[in-house]
Amino acid sequence: MALRGGTRFAVPFEAVFPHGCVFVPDSIAEAQDFDEKTRSRTPSKDKLTGQRVWQCRVSDLDPELGARSREVSVKILSDVQPVPPVGPFQPVEFENLTVTPYVGSNGRLAYSLRATALVAPKTLAETRGKAA
Repeated sequence: MALRGGTRFAVPFEAVFPHGCVFVPDSIAEAQDFDEKTRSRTPSKDKLTGQRVWQCRVSDLDPELGARSREVSVKILSDVQPVPPVGPFQPVEFENLTVTPYVGSNGRLAYSLRATALVAPKTLAETRGKAA
């Protein structure tokens, strides 16, 4: 089996954020690509879908993180700017979440998270209905 760099793996939201996450206010911004030749920035486009890329920050609610950083950046692929479904510091979920592992500049394993939407958390009734 050959895995190429940039391979995206679909993962359930609950696998990445088993204790949930909360939206960091005013954190949605359009991702930018930097061109070394022209020394200019342009709006980022996803290499697979061609959609615009937005970034938002969430705080991971995993109690095992202790004093470590809880803030996580998630890229959202959407032609229009995503709007958070709730107010600041409220729980959110991501639809169609993928993870892309890579080796960071420090030589350590890192990963990039991408999703297609930022949504309000599902209720218990919705979750049970989906499983049925």
